[in-house]
Amino acid sequence: MRLAIVIMAAGKGTRLKSKRPKVLHEIGGKALLRHVIASASQIVPPQDIFVVIGHEAAHVEAAAKDTGVKFVHQAEQRGTGHAIQAAQAAVQGYDSLLVLSGDVPLLKPETIARLRDFHFEQRAAMTILTAAPADPTGYGRVIRKRPDSPEVAAIVEQKALTPGQQSVREINSGIYAFQTSPLFAHIHELTTKNAHGEYYLTDLAALLGKAGERVVAIEAPQSTEVLGANTIAEMMDLDRELRMETARKLMAQGVTILRPDTVVIDSSVEVGADTVIEPFVQLLGKTTIGEDCRVRSYSVIEDSTLADRVLVRQGCVIANSRIEHGALIGPFSHLRPESEIGEGAHVGNFVETKKAKLGKGSKANHLTYLGDAEIGSETNVGAGVITCNYDGVHKHRTLIGNGVFVGSDSTLVAPLTIGNGAYIAAGSCITEDVPDNALALGRTRQTTKEGWASSKKREHDAHKD
Repeated sequence: MRLAIVIMAAGKGTRLKSKRPKVLHEIGGKALLRHVIASASQIVPPQDIFVVIGHEAAHVEAAAKDTGVKFVHQAEQRGTGHAIQAAQAAVQGYDSLLVLSGDVPLLKPETIARLRDFHFEQRAAMTILTAAPADPTGYGRVIRKRPDSPEVAAIVEQKALTPGQQSVREINSGIYAFQTSPLFAHIHELTTKNAHGEYYLTDLAALLGKAGERVVAIEAPQSTEVLGANTIAEMMDLDRELRMETARKLMAQGVTILRPDTVVIDSSVEVGADTVIEPFVQLLGKTTIGEDCRVRSYSVIEDSTLADRVLVRQGCVIANSRIEHGALIGPFSHLRPESEIGEGAHVGNFVETKKAKLGKGSKANHLTYLGDAEIGSETNVGAGVITCNYDGVHKHRTLIGNGVFVGSDSTLVAPLTIGNGAYIAAGSCITEDVPDNALALGRTRQTTKEGWASSKKREHDAHKD
């Protein structure tokens, strides 16, 4: 039996008061639509997922094209029923459809699979995923034929509820499973006789029931899974829920997160056991952290890989970088993209790196800029050292060997190679290559004028008088 998934993502989301399409707003570091696609992709291959797009279609397609899903254009946005009408030609040949909403990002793959399996078991024409939130106000209620029956008698909108139906908490989530044959046999019977003048997929429950088809419902394990967001505030509620779920998952795997309500951890982040994450840390994107690490407060790590036993001290910013076993970073270090910090290396206070490789056991502990540089093992880079990598037009590389000592406040003008075991005297400006084991000095000889300060003071005092 061939199964397709249709994701409705054509709406504008006017209540968000945003120029961005609703489904491209992010929670947990990822667009709403990409969360839904990720869950759907665990049920069927991407080529069997069809995303219905309309408002800002080009932007939505560009944001999800790399997932491998297919796109259906809904030129006019005339409701959920119209979205499935627009997808009809694309899903010809499939026996069943699952219909998901692109703005319901917390829906778990397990719940989608449960809906699918129940739909097949019940041999239903339509299966409705429902939920029972604490406050169902504003949602259409699902009225079952009997309390213990899976069969649905009706879906009743809030304002149409009778006094006897007011106590019903089970709501329609807007997520469905259909057999395609009865679906497309009746979908064109939908009308726009409603307050918004749109074709509602919900109305198919009544149409199919009237035609003698079986319509059933199954409740989601948690009502939070089917929640959408119509305002930025509601969006942030979903973000909070997802991030807390991510933190709980990591803690269940042996990660210590101090004050988990204060950290920002994207859903794609992986962290090894016995690592400690302190308050107010941000772990973003495709960051992977090994075991026995510690990330101290106010550090931000994005799309980076940390091996085991790495210590990141307070206030570091790390992006698109790799840090090897036992390295020590910070406090207040800035590792810009393509930095590679070797095993046991130290990058300290107010040190900035960019496209820099620091070898095993090497140190740059204070107030240093290392850009477009490759530094060997057991090398010490003193305070205030700068690699001058930019000549105003092009970037150039600095190569520093093993066991080198670079004295404080030195300026290394690239392109430049410094050999193994070399010494660079403090305060030097180095513009030429330095051989192995050499001492390089690039500064003027000191001149001392005895009594100069006293003479200057007398001159100053006389002028004052």
